[in-house]
Amino acid sequence: MKIIIAHNLYQQAGGEDVVVRQEIQMLREAGHQVLHYERTNDETDRFTGVKRLTLLGKTVWSTETHREFYNFLARERPDVVHVHNTFVVISPSIYGACKLAGVPVVQTLHNYRLFCPAHTFLRDGVPCEDCVSGSLLASVRHRCYRGSVSATGAVAAMLAVNRRLGTYANDIDRYVALTCFARDKFIECGLPAAKVLVKPNFVHPDPGRRMSPGIWAVFMGRMSSEKGVATALKAWKLLPSNMELKLIGDGPDLKEFRQLARDLQLNNVTFLGRLQREEAFKFLSAARFLLFPSEWYESFPMTILEAYAHGVPVVASRIGVMPEIVKQNHTGLLFDPRNPESLAEVVRDLWNNARLEAELGKNARREYETFYTAEENYRQLMDIYNGVLERQSQAVNSSAA
Repeated sequence: MKIIIAHNLYQQAGGEDVVVRQEIQMLREAGHQVLHYERTNDETDRFTGVKRLTLLGKTVWSTETHREFYNFLARERPDVVHVHNTFVVISPSIYGACKLAGVPVVQTLHNYRLFCPAHTFLRDGVPCEDCVSGSLLASVRHRCYRGSVSATGAVAAMLAVNRRLGTYANDIDRYVALTCFARDKFIECGLPAAKVLVKPNFVHPDPGRRMSPGIWAVFMGRMSSEKGVATALKAWKLLPSNMELKLIGDGPDLKEFRQLARDLQLNNVTFLGRLQREEAFKFLSAARFLLFPSEWYESFPMTILEAYAHGVPVVASRIGVMPEIVKQNHTGLLFDPRNPESLAEVVRDLWNNARLEAELGKNARREYETFYTAEENYRQLMDIYNGVLERQSQAVNSSAA
């Protein structure tokens, strides 16, 4: 099978990029011909001054991308196009190119951008779905994207115009949600239920199970407010000094988090910054548990799957998809989101219970082996591809008749 994987890189790397790389590797190892169409939001840096005004139109629909991608399709004649992200520079015009070329489209939904310009369903630290129950103008009023009226307006315009054009309803053959929670949310927001399937992320290659009990807690992720780092730091103020926390990652709020740790006099907390994946895994494999205190719905965090692959349990906030992924008293423990006292209590209980930690870790590894390997993911992905190809074939035969 010839497959085109299309992905728009953000200016700051994240879990989506890891998923794309892993899927490409998995498909190529299985013998498929995979072509990678990749753009980056670094391209927006060339739009300065008056030229930046043209970026609004390109965000809604890029004629340049439409023409370029249609020519790419005509030249390569793929069986299927799998899109991961089109924001900002690719734009939804890629779907129109596929429709024109008669190539079926699969779209993985890594976040909630189709219904929330901020992509998080989060505002002022709490879940918000005003743009679902009301108008997208609510996002503009609250400056939900980058704290900017103009930037939020551009995203809202992209969504409004393409909804009216029927892009999301008609030009995408299958949507891939990462969890049942996300699928239900997308259907509630208006996507056709028959088009939304569930396929989780995976970890490949297998990093192997940890060989000894952990010695610290680890946070791995973006240093931004919605990730719950401030809650974690406040919880650590309530814990004994021998309970170490290692924080791995970079982001817009790193400076503020470092200052909060200093204000709280947290000598048992270490900020390690951004690390290469292999280096981060060294800390993860030596962890008692992965800390995941996120305060938004999330999609399917790669760090949780990486912890499971290492046989490391997870302590996560009880919000959104987390109760679905982190099974209470089986692969980890849950606490009340935005509640330092609740987190501290859960951490203390797990830290002082070596038997429970070992049992949760063993279950976490088994969860990975059962659901989140490349082999299992490949089977599910090929079912999706074959499904859209079969549907296309039936449509062609019906038209010919």
